[in-house]
Amino acid sequence: MTDVSPSTSGDGQRPAAERQLRSHQWYGTEGLRSFSHRARTRQLGYLPEEHLGKPVIAILNTWSDINPCHVHLRDRAQAVKRGVWQAGGFPLEFPVSTLSETFQKPTPMLYRNMLAMETEELLRSYPVDGAVLMGGCDKSTPALLMGAASVDLPTVFVPAGPMLPGHWRNEILGSGTDMWKYWDDKRAGLIGDCEMTELESGLARSPGHCMTMGTASTLTAAAEALGVTVPGASSIPAVDSGHDRMAAASGLRIVELVRKDRKLSDILTQEAFEDAVTTVLGLGGSTNAVIHLIAMAGRAGARLTLDDFDRIARTVPVLANVRPGGRTYLMEDFHFAGGLPGFLSRITDLLHLDRPTVSHDSLREQLATAQVHNDEVIRTRENPVAAEGGVAVLRGNLCPDGAVIKHISAEPHLLKHTGPAVVFDDYRAMQRTINDPELGITADTVLVLRNSGPKGGPGMPEYGMLPIPDHLLKQGVRDMVRISDARMSGTSYGACVLHVAPESYIGGPLALVRTGDTITLDVEARSLQLNVDDAELERRRERWTAPPERYERGYGALYNDQITQADTGCDFAFLARPGKVPDPYAG
Repeated sequence: MTDVSPSTSGDGQRPAAERQLRSHQWYGTEGLRSFSHRARTRQLGYLPEEHLGKPVIAILNTWSDINPCHVHLRDRAQAVKRGVWQAGGFPLEFPVSTLSETFQKPTPMLYRNMLAMETEELLRSYPVDGAVLMGGCDKSTPALLMGAASVDLPTVFVPAGPMLPGHWRNEILGSGTDMWKYWDDKRAGLIGDCEMTELESGLARSPGHCMTMGTASTLTAAAEALGVTVPGASSIPAVDSGHDRMAAASGLRIVELVRKDRKLSDILTQEAFEDAVTTVLGLGGSTNAVIHLIAMAGRAGARLTLDDFDRIARTVPVLANVRPGGRTYLMEDFHFAGGLPGFLSRITDLLHLDRPTVSHDSLREQLATAQVHNDEVIRTRENPVAAEGGVAVLRGNLCPDGAVIKHISAEPHLLKHTGPAVVFDDYRAMQRTINDPELGITADTVLVLRNSGPKGGPGMPEYGMLPIPDHLLKQGVRDMVRISDARMSGTSYGACVLHVAPESYIGGPLALVRTGDTITLDVEARSLQLNVDDAELERRRERWTAPPERYERGYGALYNDQITQADTGCDFAFLARPGKVPDPYAG
């Protein structure tokens, strides 16, 4: 049977028919298996003219009834299909795991690598020539791109988009950020149950991910900076008609990428990842991006380290005046101020402009017409939100493999601080006892939570924004130094030291801290130091015993066996290592 793929549109590339589409080995040969594949496609109701010789596009959709970030993606998949059909391709929608930061316990981070595996194996095992990935809620973006990078087909990412701004009385609310704020106000006695009931109905008003520069907005912006979305895609509000048009444009584009044979590896270069780091830091983005970008880079054959983040942070100013780092505007404001193209147009001297994207032969070409329409939302270089990138990497005897802090979201007086530790071994125990006056917690105390890292959490839950005791909230205290091997929500804020590596659960130095020890945080010096001499620490280490394993069977046991530490991206070791995986034999 002859492959009758349409030719390309004057771009100088070989026609798809001459290259022979990947799906050809399923559909286009004379053997029994191809006959069976064609017969089963007829069983699905498709005519030969609808798919034979055409680029087959997998649409991986993370839609779910219980994922408010993605609840609209079932409709958006239809727009993607519309674009694929229009461009002469054949779309096939695949439902994949949904990772809901809102509901999934103990944390969707536990399942990021599961979705990455599912993505990789679906794309590898089915007759597809290219992929459109649909996601946006925190872990779905890196998971989908990690899996796709391991297969290396032409790929376009469709971000879920931010929800509409929240409203309560005369205030505009940011999901997450204002939740933490008003919850503290309630604990301080400033508002009551009636106000909280009103806030429940006003905080999140539409489909879409958080409309602050939390983890979701940070990572979809990183995806756009990497070059795997159509221009401007990451900030379009989820319910805007422009989001539907973007989805259709993505469907059009993926067919052209297949015809050009522009694979994901052509886009996800070392330079692209460095530009994504620059973007995240200049946006004042989430600390979670550090873990995810390191993992994504590893899958793409690039290399990022914590030191790269710290080096780049010293060169890029924060220009996005978006909550929580900017503490003023939300993602809809950012979008209409120029979105990511406008933002990137102000830091072009810090970017690699000659690398390709899915839409253009170079980032330079993609940004040629980008503009900023509101200098308060996207600041000028002369008037930044902060002079340096929003995340600092710390080192010291408490975190020999590193830790991070989003210092632009902390109260400045805490960025150089020494105080006595109060240590919690368990998050639930901390919740029960944080208000116990016997603990003697003051505003100078350093709160320490351990056993909340990749293995100890398990999955590194967002426990890192430890609650401030009620009695201090009532005194007006709104920030304290807090240290953990956990993560925190990208929508949160405060002097929270996170991702301490190695984690306490495997015997990292955090396991050796005792209540009463003093700890010194010095962000300018990039230092986190436990003020206990080495001999005493060695004595404590000799007495330390490892806790029991969290899981005895199932996915949790696989996770526990294979998960790497925060500084290397929390990927599975067997997935992160280099090596080839052959395409399946389809004949």
